Amino acid sequence: MDAYTKEVVEKTKKSIEALKSSLNKLRSARANPAMLNGIQCDYYGEKMDISSLCSISMPEPRQLLVKPYSREDIKSIASAISGANIGINPQVEADCIRLIIPPLTEDIRKDIAKKAKGLGDETKVAIRNIRRDYLGILKEDDSMSDDYKDRVEDEIQKEIDAAGKKVDEIIAEKTKEIMTI
Repeated sequence: MDAYTKEVVEKTKKSIEALKSSLNKLRSARANPAMLNGIQCDYYGEKMDISSLCSISMPEPRQLLVKPYSREDIKSIASAISGANIGINPQVEADCIRLIIPPLTEDIRKDIAKKAKGLGDETKVAIRNIRRDYLGILKEDDSMSDDYKDRVEDEIQKEIDAAGKKVDEIIAEKTKEIMTI
């Protein structure tokens, strides 16, 4: 495998990993601690990720339990979750915050599935941009023979096609998860 092809493989893997992390933030019928990733709250004047200020567990399939390491942070964490607009109202208890995931209606499921498909399309565009960039680099490289360039182009195309199929599989799996009642 050529060095260019290896770079393409690495970049497409990173794009697919970014897609997976974005899909984890989408809401499905089940609770998922990754839904809270990226939510920041005020911590003594600084913005901090919730995940670094508390432990997040899943006692039931439709419930998250957020336990702050310090009881003083409960109100700021609860307000950050409310303000994050993820469709969940936090229930503040004595030393923890309970998040009950409501069942999804058919319309909301379809909306979330559209978002997942949109994320998949964005990833495919990013992967095609990787192909375009590396094919441009190949054309400018005069140190290779035309036959070798053609072989490398074919390898790159095969990797891009494989990455596109992987994106389709991931989106199909997530859509199935979202649409399952």
